[in-house]
Amino acid sequence: MPAKKLSLRLFPFLAWFPVNSLVLRDDLIAGITGALVLVPKAMAYAQLSGLPVYFGLYTAFVPALLGALWGSSRQLATGPVAVVSLMTAAAVSPLAVPLSEEFIGLALLLTLFVGIIQFVLGVVKLGTIVNFVSHPVILGFMNAAAIIIGLSQLDMLLGIPKGRSDFFLMDVWEMLGYLPQTHLPTLAMSILALALMLALKKIRLLAKPSVLIVVVITTLISQAIGFERKSESTPERIATHSAKELVTGYADADRRTTELMVEITSLSAELRALDKKGDARAVAELKYRIDLLGLDLQALKKLNGVRRNLINKLFLERSQEADSAQATLYVRGTVPEGVKTDGYIWHIKKIDKNGIHLISGGDVVGNIPVGLPAFRLPNLQLDAVMSLLSAAFVIALVAFMESISMAKAMAVKSKQTIDPNQELIGQGIANIGGAFFQAYPACGSFTGSAINLQAGAKTGFAMVFNGTFVAVTLLFLTPYLHHLPKAVLAVIILLAVATLITPAALKHTWQASRTDGMVAVITFTITLLAAPHLDKGIMVGTVLSLVLFLYHTMRPRVAILGRFADGTLRDVKVHPNLPTDDRIVALRFDGRLYFADISYFEDALFGAVAAKPTAKYVLLVADGINQLDASGEDALHLVAERLEEQGVTLVFSGLKRQVIQVLQATGLFERLGGDRNLFATELLALASIYDRLGAAKTDRPLLGESA
Repeated sequence: MPAKKLSLRLFPFLAWFPVNSLVLRDDLIAGITGALVLVPKAMAYAQLSGLPVYFGLYTAFVPALLGALWGSSRQLATGPVAVVSLMTAAAVSPLAVPLSEEFIGLALLLTLFVGIIQFVLGVVKLGTIVNFVSHPVILGFMNAAAIIIGLSQLDMLLGIPKGRSDFFLMDVWEMLGYLPQTHLPTLAMSILALALMLALKKIRLLAKPSVLIVVVITTLISQAIGFERKSESTPERIATHSAKELVTGYADADRRTTELMVEITSLSAELRALDKKGDARAVAELKYRIDLLGLDLQALKKLNGVRRNLINKLFLERSQEADSAQATLYVRGTVPEGVKTDGYIWHIKKIDKNGIHLISGGDVVGNIPVGLPAFRLPNLQLDAVMSLLSAAFVIALVAFMESISMAKAMAVKSKQTIDPNQELIGQGIANIGGAFFQAYPACGSFTGSAINLQAGAKTGFAMVFNGTFVAVTLLFLTPYLHHLPKAVLAVIILLAVATLITPAALKHTWQASRTDGMVAVITFTITLLAAPHLDKGIMVGTVLSLVLFLYHTMRPRVAILGRFADGTLRDVKVHPNLPTDDRIVALRFDGRLYFADISYFEDALFGAVAAKPTAKYVLLVADGINQLDASGEDALHLVAERLEEQGVTLVFSGLKRQVIQVLQATGLFERLGGDRNLFATELLALASIYDRLGAAKTDRPLLGESA
C-alpha cells in the first residue's frame, strides 16, 4: 500500500486506470467539444495578453496536458483565461513592448516563476494560503478586471489606435479621442460577430459550437471582401515634411530607447559584480550613471508617447505605383495635382527597425507558424526576475483560486475528492512545462471545465484529447485562420468577461457585511485606478481585509447581560429594559482571549465593575472563548487578583475544555477557585452566587422564576 500511495502521489493520473471503452468514448467527445470552443478563445486571450495570437494555442496545448495528468480534478480544463491573460500583459508591458521578442521572453520567464511558486506551495502543503485572499477581495478584483478587459478591446472592436502607458484609464480616455477615426468595416464586423453569437446561443443545438461557427463565417467573409489591407514603407517615402520629421524622430528615439535599455541592463550586471568586490566608490559612480541613463530613458519614452499620439492621428494617401514600396505617402489633402492615388486612406500601425507598417483595412490574425511549439529556455536575468517576482506571486495565487474554485464546484456534481495541494502541484507543473514550450501563464478555465462536465468527461483523458486536437490545429489548420478578424476575437473576449461583472454579488456582499463590502469596493477602485498594474489592487485588498480582520479580533463583542422574559441572559444594549442586579456583573465575551485583545477585555470588564460599585461577583459567560494563549492566561490571573483586592469574586460559566486545560496546566485553575467558581451554565453559576449572597428566592432578579 505505501508503494501504491507513493506512485499515485507521483503520478496521480494512474488513478484513471483501468479505463473502459465507454469512458474513453465520453472523454473523446468531451475533449473534441471543448477544443472546438477553446481554439478561437485561446487566440482571443493571447491577443489580450499582448502576445501573438498563436501563443494562446501553445498555452492550450502543453499546460492543458500536464495540468490534467498531475492535477486532482478529472474535469478541470487548464489553459489560457481572460483575467490571467490581462495580468500577464500588465506584468510584462512596463518592461517591454507587446508583441516584441523581448516581451515574449519575459512572458515565458513569468510563466516559469508562476509555475515554480505554485509547485513549491503544493509540495509544502500550503494550498490553504489562498484563504488569506478573501472572497470580497476576489469579487472586487474580478469586477474591475472584467471592466478593464472590456475597455482594452475597444481598439480592436472599432479599429482605432490605442496608447500604452502606466495609466490605463488615461489610455482609454485618449483612445476615445480617436473615435472619429473608427474604421467602419471593423465596426461592422464586430457588430456582425456579436449578433451572430447572441443569436446562435439561443439555438440549443448550436449554442456550444456557436463561437466556432462565427469564426468560420467571419473568416470566410473577411477573405471574400479583402478585409485585410496592409503594406510597408519607409520614412523616406513620406513627402509631407512635418509628418516625415515626426515619424523619423519617433523611429530614432525608439532605437535610442532600446539602446539605453540594453546599456542599463549591462551596467546593472556590472554593478552587481562590483557590489560583491566591495568597491564603494566605483559602485556609487556606476549607480549615478545608471540613474542618469534612467532619466534619459524616461524622457525619451515620454517624448515618444506624445509623438505616437500625433502619428495615430495621421491620415495618409499613397500614390499609385506598380511597386507599393516605391509609392510616395502624403498627408491627406496634400496630394499634388496630377498625382494618382490608390484610393485608400492609410494609417501607421507600427514603426520599427524594418520601417513603417501601414494599414488601411481591418486587422486580422495573419500568419500563424505551422507546427508544434519548439522547446525554448526562458532567459534568466536577475533584473527581470526581481521585476516579475511580485507579479508572479499574485498571478500564481489568482490563477490557483480560479482553478480550485472551479474544481471544487465540479467535484460536488461528479462526487470526486479534490486535493488542493495536489491541484497546486498540477498547476505548477503545467506552467513550468509550458514555460519551456512557449506558453504564458495558464490556469483552470471556467468555460472549458464546464464544457468538460456537461459533455460527460469522466477522466483527465478528456483534456488529453483536447490538447491533441489543439496540436492538430497547429500542425494542419493554422493557414485557414489567416483572415480571421481580430475584431471577432475581441467580441469573444467581451462576451466571456461579461459574466465576470456581477454588481448583484457586490450588493449582496455589502448587505451581508459593511466591512466586506468596503473591502470589495476599495479593491475594485484600486484595481481600476492602478491598471495596468493589477497586482496592486489585489495586494491592497488582501492587506486591508487582513488588517480589518485583526482589528475585529482585537475588539470582540462584550455584552453586559440582563434577564430576558424566557429566562435567558441577553445583551442590555440590545434590550435596555432587562432586569439586572447591582450585586452581580454578568458579561459575555465573544472571542478568543489572546495577546491582541487582552487590553480590550480588561477595559470592558473593569468598566462594567466600575459602573456597579456595590458588585460582589463578576460572572464571565465564557461560551464564546475558544482559545486562551499565554497572554490571555496571564490577563485572567491579573484580573482575578485585582477583583479580589476589591472584594469581588470572579466566577466562570461555559468554559471550554481546551481553555480549562490551559488553566490546569499553569495552576491558575486552582487559583481561580477550581470547581467552586467554574460552572457548566450561567444559570448554575447564578444560583451558586445567590446562595453565597444568602439572597431570598424572591431577591434573585437574574434568575427570576427559574430560581
